[in-house]
Amino acid sequence: MAGITTPQRTRRSRRPTGMPNPPLVLLTGLEKTGKSFEAARGTGSDLVGRSFWIEIGGTEGTADYYGRVPGADYEIVEHDGSYQDILDAIRWVNHQPRTDGKPNLLVIDTMTALWDMLSDEVARYARNRAIRKAERNRSRIPTLDDPVVIDSDLWNRAKDRWGEVLWQIRRHQGPCLLLARTEIVTAFENDKPTRNTTRKIKAERNLPAAVDAIVDLHAIGDAWLTGVRSLHMDIRPGETQRFPDFTVDALLRRLGLLDAADSRSVSELRPDATLGEPQSGSPAPQQAPTLTSAQAAEMIRRALMHPENPEAELRALREQHGRLTLGAVATQTAWGTMSADELIDRSLEHLKTKAEQAQAEAGQQPTGATSETGDIEQTPSGPEQGSSNTTPDEPEPDDSVPPPPDPQQPEPGLEPLEEVSEAEEPQDLSHRVPRPAQTSKVDRVMTVLLTEAEIQARTLGITREDHLASLATEGTMTMTRLRNYVARNRHQVADLLETDGHHDIADAYRRAGTPELKIAQLFAPLHADLAATD
Repeated sequence: MAGITTPQRTRRSRRPTGMPNPPLVLLTGLEKTGKSFEAARGTGSDLVGRSFWIEIGGTEGTADYYGRVPGADYEIVEHDGSYQDILDAIRWVNHQPRTDGKPNLLVIDTMTALWDMLSDEVARYARNRAIRKAERNRSRIPTLDDPVVIDSDLWNRAKDRWGEVLWQIRRHQGPCLLLARTEIVTAFENDKPTRNTTRKIKAERNLPAAVDAIVDLHAIGDAWLTGVRSLHMDIRPGETQRFPDFTVDALLRRLGLLDAADSRSVSELRPDATLGEPQSGSPAPQQAPTLTSAQAAEMIRRALMHPENPEAELRALREQHGRLTLGAVATQTAWGTMSADELIDRSLEHLKTKAEQAQAEAGQQPTGATSETGDIEQTPSGPEQGSSNTTPDEPEPDDSVPPPPDPQQPEPGLEPLEEVSEAEEPQDLSHRVPRPAQTSKVDRVMTVLLTEAEIQARTLGITREDHLASLATEGTMTMTRLRNYVARNRHQVADLLETDGHHDIADAYRRAGTPELKIAQLFAPLHADLAATD
């Protein structure tokens, strides 16, 4: 069958940077071989700024105790033990700024306990499913001693939740240390057991392929490098090499952390659930960008105008959105057209130059003159581009502030986030909920549908903008298309509610109408803020 030969959108190529990603290390070993001890000792490395420890599973409970390890220097990130809260703890760590320009270290102890928890969840769900099926068929309800088959769809659900954790770990802009237990199992040959034994990592089976290095500990100081993805080390693929005098600090140095990029360079896959092929002559639908030119320009301008530390604000902005996202957003400035990431670099250089100038001027000023801090704090408050009114006390526009981007020209088809009056407020935007005071029946239904979309997004652990992104790319969001979209997602959301133990809400949600005018009251026990505004 003939396919499309013409490129469907404009692309560009680039040269490789040659810089390694911040290493993602898997530290394995049998129980009591020193995995947590070595991880705690490695948190004091001078290669990292702050170290964050996320402990999963209550069988060991060594996070507090191992704070006494010589050289240990880490902070424990608390959570309630649920999957969603563990995931949010990783998100919180990912948003912590660097310290003295050094990347932060993330330690997760252990990935084995995380996979055990996900396995237990699907086992409980499978038993509840078998009980509901027996009740419908009026047959014997299985007891706790009866074996229950876990269907493949539930294992796929567990793998999806596991993959979401790894996705968040890959978003961390610094080294990651993942701990996992190994166990001695019988070796198989041609699907038949042998007399030999081998070591097996007790976690999801694809975990070794997702990391940059695997270190197997036999005892404290007795470490073996069983797999590595690095050009900084003299090791051949598939070779197992002893690591004498092992420490986490030595491993990070040998993996090239000093030469690593500021952010991890990854290209995530985006499966298409429609399995649709674009028709010849019509461009394929593109994912709506999460950040527009006008929004990036406004955020950079606000960071530059921060009264205390504009440099930290610019770096935090880059940490939040990542270099790949910022690099894809073009901005118009007095310096010319450049990406938002390049604009941040230029702004940081400008702030550094102004700080050096202020320091040099401070050395020539008499006592009582304006301090260096005062000069720097006034730097980002210069006039905006196009302004012709300046005061004698203000520096010249070309020297005081990097020419701010021009946010006046929004990209075609995208609207910048700005305040509008109630009369001007669109009724079909996915990022804005209509006010409940509206009397129109259509507006009321749209409000209910958008509220349900917000509830679905929270249950799935994403924002509503991301949840409705695929719908927004297909054209104007009409009431009919939004109603059909939330209806298609009800089954998945109800299953997640069942998994989290909210059985009554899940059953009521399955029986709810489309649209359900009392959707906010239905979910009031979980989302009281939505019920208060309904």
